[in-house]
Amino acid sequence: MNDEQLLRYSRQIMLPHFDVAGQQALLDSHVLIVGLGGLGSPAAMYLAAAGVGKLTLVDDDVVELSNLQRQLAHTEVDIGESKVQSAASKLRAMNGSIELAVVNKRVDAEELNSLVVSVDAVIDATDNFATRFAINKACLAAEVPLVSGAAIRLEGQLAVFDSRREDSPCYECLYKDDSGEDLSCADNGVLAPVVGIIGAMQALETIKILTQLGEPLVGRLLVFDAARLQWREMKLARDPMCPACGEIEVSSS
Repeated sequence: MNDEQLLRYSRQIMLPHFDVAGQQALLDSHVLIVGLGGLGSPAAMYLAAAGVGKLTLVDDDVVELSNLQRQLAHTEVDIGESKVQSAASKLRAMNGSIELAVVNKRVDAEELNSLVVSVDAVIDATDNFATRFAINKACLAAEVPLVSGAAIRLEGQLAVFDSRREDSPCYECLYKDDSGEDLSCADNGVLAPVVGIIGAMQALETIKILTQLGEPLVGRLLVFDAARLQWREMKLARDPMCPACGEIEVSSS
């Protein structure tokens, strides 16, 4: 770590149980962010600012006017541009020393597997069940921690799934593959700061995982009620009959 980095990240380095070793762990880390919308925008921006060494950004969408109310990585001049390129330009302006890779397409299961196997953590900032289940399966196969967030209307959810831990559930322990129709912001609306809060907390949990700081949100689900400004915590147990992580447990025994 050079003198410029020591100064840039000094407010983190001075934290107890973080220190230079924690910052170096971030600099040496690679995080995959799938979805650069309302959740992925703040998550990516905080990780870039904090000094995560490499970010891979995945999204197949383009910036639209209706995105600007909540997707803070994009501005009016970005309308019509791909979200990954728009976000990457903002992140480079924030921190030119980090490495960025962009994937401007909808990735299939095989491509997800190849992306996940080379990273240290995955942030799921998508808005549909099909992609979430595919990300979950890729993280299970590669034994890579998954930080999952969701937000709609005045509500948000946050959970961490870490298959390196025997007691950790996976995303499909919480939501089954036949959970029903997706709820979209386009159809149901969302208050702008709600996605910002959840996305920022996804970044926080990711940093904790990468630096082994504190206790990650494994085996717990946080539910946010913005209308009452209340958080509820629910315990999540691993489902031995889960078709995703249950199969892996059986096949490896």
